[in-house]
Amino acid sequence: MAEGYIERIKNFLTESRRVLLVTRKPSWKEYKMAAKITGVGMILIGIIGLIITIIGYLILGGQGL
Repeated sequence: MAEGYIERIKNFLTESRRVLLVTRKPSWKEYKMAAKITGVGMILIGIIGLIITIIGYLILGGQGL
């Protein structure tokens, strides 16, 4: 039973090492693109939340806020 856990930990460490060897630092262009996508996603989530809040306000007539 303990050997199974040890084997799983060794396997995880081996896989983690392999991933770290393959990764690389992103270029400035890639970084800017990821930042833009993240920003647009945050704005969209905020707009959706605002719309849901406004709809709730209109349905409840301002009660409970």
